[in-house]
Amino acid sequence: MQTLRCLTGIWLLLLLAACVLGGAVPGQVPEDDDEDMHPHLEDIARTAPEPRIKAEKTHEYWHSASKQHILDKLSYERNTQRAKNIILFLGDGMGLATLAAARSYMGGEELKLAFEEFPYTGLSKTYCVDKIVPDSASTSTSYLCGVKANYGTIGVNAHIKRGDCVAMANQTNHVFSVAKWAMDAGKAAGLVTTTRVTHASPSGVYAHTADREWENNALLEEACGEQAKGLDDIAVQLIHGEVGSKLKVMLGGGRRNFMDPQFYDKGRRTDGRNLVEEFEAMSERNTYVKNRKKLLKVSANETDRLLGLFTKSHMHYHLEQLADPENNEPTLEEMTEKAIEMLETEENGYFLFVEGGKIDISHHDTMARIALDETAELSKAVARARKMTSEKDTLIVVTSDHSHTFSLGGYQKRGSDIFGKAKSKGTDGKPYLALSYANGKSFETYYNTQTHERVDPMTLFAEDPDPAQLFPATAPLESETHGGEDVGVFASGPWAHLFTGVYEQNTIPHMLAYAACVGDGQKACD
Repeated sequence: MQTLRCLTGIWLLLLLAACVLGGAVPGQVPEDDDEDMHPHLEDIARTAPEPRIKAEKTHEYWHSASKQHILDKLSYERNTQRAKNIILFLGDGMGLATLAAARSYMGGEELKLAFEEFPYTGLSKTYCVDKIVPDSASTSTSYLCGVKANYGTIGVNAHIKRGDCVAMANQTNHVFSVAKWAMDAGKAAGLVTTTRVTHASPSGVYAHTADREWENNALLEEACGEQAKGLDDIAVQLIHGEVGSKLKVMLGGGRRNFMDPQFYDKGRRTDGRNLVEEFEAMSERNTYVKNRKKLLKVSANETDRLLGLFTKSHMHYHLEQLADPENNEPTLEEMTEKAIEMLETEENGYFLFVEGGKIDISHHDTMARIALDETAELSKAVARARKMTSEKDTLIVVTSDHSHTFSLGGYQKRGSDIFGKAKSKGTDGKPYLALSYANGKSFETYYNTQTHERVDPMTLFAEDPDPAQLFPATAPLESETHGGEDVGVFASGPWAHLFTGVYEQNTIPHMLAYAACVGDGQKACD
């Protein structure tokens, strides 16, 4: 018995040593033996479920993994150096269920997205001043400007209700973002998004508006009439505003809001202006690009400011880009890389906001497959940013503005297709899908309103399913709604440990500012 105990002790020590030194745990599959069990993403390593699950049946597997986790935590050293650079990534609508499903989409439930490897995590509370479940406008004011606001408003405090043109004119109600705090301290700033650059989330970087819809003058004037005099639409604020006019990098979609139709046939301005030309006229070193090819050719050392508008409205989904050989839009990863190249030329550092905005838009349309792919694209951009920067002086924070009514359930077998049916059937004898929504426009796709019976969801999926396939919704709505639960926050770099715990969403920019010693609040340098 004593000999057995001794051998067991030696076995566990060897097992622990293998973990610490990076060796394989007995039964664990080497990376080069991974099999393609989830054929969704070609360039992400897969996990072979069967051998791994075989190893998972042993208590040694889980004991060693837990010990390694503890050792990893003990090895972390808090970085209390001043953050020279800040990069804030936002997965718009990227709730916790989306993260869990995205891991399966990428190749296995046990995998991690790039930012899930970060050493510090927390949860932020997303409600806004007047609603339990917020929108992307009020939340952008929260996580960028440090103030909670009313639904539909951007860059203003809660004295302004949505659509209040008169109150918007009162600049004492305006609040500024961490981008301005950084620029006031001598740093550069920029933004990247897969939506329109005038959309709700990126607008929080630079705009002050009583309504997120006022992206061009026509929409502003239609809503405010005579009261629109003296007010600037969001596009004008990006080009000529106090903050927008100083941003070094602005990349995304939304060309239509910057031009009158006489300059661009899809333009929506009605004031005869071409804001792109106005931007280029500010300096001969200002560069405007409208496609991937030109973006990749931009020289950071020869360009002072960069504006990229790659589509008339939102940029296309990544899966749409892959399917169209003539598509010439950059990926989120490519835009992020170019933005960092531009900002790295600044000696005093920078603030960069990067949004994977089409996670949210695909969820609103109950297109779960696309939402998970857009989440994987955000992960790629985060990985690229971490590789291009140093953890010693660059604080990277990844979070979301809000969740969705998206859910993952159904007791599926490990390694099965995340888009397939759940293990059990409903009480009506028909299968149901593991992924679904509490509400949305797909209600009638899966529910026969004539017979008042569910449609067998498996009859709607072809052998080669359309990426835009809708997933079931419980209540009929034209657009699926946001969810109100807390969202994850992941941090790496100087003062990343501040981002642990559960806190109000508006605390985020204050912690960013503390780490970088910018703004009027508390600073690490004090």
